[in-house]
Amino acid sequence: MATKITNVVVRDIRFPTSRNLDGSDAMNAISDYSATYVTLQTEGDLEGHGLTFTIGRGNDLCVVAARELAEMFVIGQNLEDITADFGAFWHKLVAGDCQLRWVGPEKGLVHLATAALVNALWDMWAKSQGKPVWKMLVDMSPEDLVRCVDFTYISDILTPYEAIGLLRKAQPGKAAREAEMLEKGFPGYTTAAGWLGYSEEKMRRLAREAVADGWTHLKQKIGADIEQDVRRAQILREELGWDRQLMMDANQNWDVDQAVENMRRLAEFNPLWIEEPTSPDDVQGHRAIKDRISPIGIATGEHAHNRVMFKQFFQAGAMDFCQLDPARLGGVNEVLAVLLMAAKFGVPVCPHGGGVGLCQYSLNIVLFDYIAVTGNLENRVLEYVDHLHENFKEPLTVKRGRYYPNPLPGYGATMRAESLDRFEFPNGAEWAEEAK
Repeated sequence: MATKITNVVVRDIRFPTSRNLDGSDAMNAISDYSATYVTLQTEGDLEGHGLTFTIGRGNDLCVVAARELAEMFVIGQNLEDITADFGAFWHKLVAGDCQLRWVGPEKGLVHLATAALVNALWDMWAKSQGKPVWKMLVDMSPEDLVRCVDFTYISDILTPYEAIGLLRKAQPGKAAREAEMLEKGFPGYTTAAGWLGYSEEKMRRLAREAVADGWTHLKQKIGADIEQDVRRAQILREELGWDRQLMMDANQNWDVDQAVENMRRLAEFNPLWIEEPTSPDDVQGHRAIKDRISPIGIATGEHAHNRVMFKQFFQAGAMDFCQLDPARLGGVNEVLAVLLMAAKFGVPVCPHGGGVGLCQYSLNIVLFDYIAVTGNLENRVLEYVDHLHENFKEPLTVKRGRYYPNPLPGYGATMRAESLDRFEFPNGAEWAEEAK
C-alpha cells in the first residue's frame, strides 16, 4: 500500500542558549540555537520529522523556504515513489524550479530548508522500515545506496560505478563491525568545556569533569585573542595531560597569514587539528595554511554548503578531517555523496555535532561510514555537545567518551511535543515570558 504524504507542518524552534553563552565562539559570540523543524504527515499514523540548524535570527526565513519546497515537491507524493529513485528526486528538489534555484543555488537558506525536508523524508522512510537510519543504510545494497546519490557536478572525480565498487569493497566484515559498534561504541570528543564565553575557572572545572568521565579528546574554541588562547590552552593541557588529544577551533575568524602565525604560537600545545582557521569557502587558503603549519591537521566543512565545495577541498588536498554538517548539506543524499568522495580520497569524516539535533544525525552518519563504507576508525571521532538533548524523544547514549548506536526507528531527531510548544518562536512559553 502506498504511503501518501498529505501535509507539512514547519515550526520555528529557538532555544535561548545565549543566556549562558553556551555555543559561544570567536565568530558567534551570542547564539540562540535554533531549528527549522519539519513534520511530514501521511494518511495514516506514519510521520517524518526533520530539521536544519540555525542560531536565531533568519530561522523564520528558513521556515518559509521549507514550507514552499514541501508544497511544490513533496505534498501529494508517495514515499515509495520518492525513495525508488531518491537521487533523481533529490536532483528535482534542488534544481527542478529555476526560480527557487536562483536563490541558492544549493547554498544558503534554500539549501538549509532542503536539508530539513530531506531529513524528514529519511526519518519517515526509516520509520516505515522499522530501523534507525544508520541500520537502514548499512542493510541497503551498494546499488540501492548509489541510487540515492545525485552525481551532478562530481562525476569527474567519482562515478556511480566507482561508488558501487567502493561499497562492495567494504562488504566483508560489515556484520563484525556492526557488532563492534553495538558493544564498544564510536569514539567521541567533547566541546562542552571549551566554549569561548565560559570563564577560565568554569572551563577548567568542566575539563576536569570531562577527564573523569572518560573523554580522551576535547576541543577548545579560540580566535578572539591569541594571548587568551595561549592561556586557556595551558589550562586545558594541565587538566588533560599529554596522553589525551586537544583540538582547536577558530570558527573562521582569521585571515590566512594570521592563522599561520597564531597556530605557530599554539603548536607547543600539540593540537590534533585547527578547525575552520579561515573563510569556509577559501579552499586554497586552507591548503596554504595546511602546508605552513604541518603536522597540525586542518579540519573544516561544517559551513561547506554542498558536495561541490567538498569536491574542491578533496581535489586540492586542503583538509585532513572532513567535518560535513548533516543539516547544512542537502540531507542524507548529499551526505552520502561526500562520504563516498572522502572514502576515495582517504580523508576521515568527523561530522559537525555542535547544534540542535546534529549529534543525533551525525551518529547515524559515522556508524554507516565505519560499518559500510571505510571499515576504518583511524582519526575518526564524533563531536559531542551536551546541552539540549533532553528535548528529543530518543536520548543519546554516551559512556566513557563513546557513542552507542541509537536503536529506535528513524533519524533520531524527533523532538518532544512539549519542547516544540515551549520553544516555538515567538509565541512559545519560553519566548512569551521573555517578551513580558
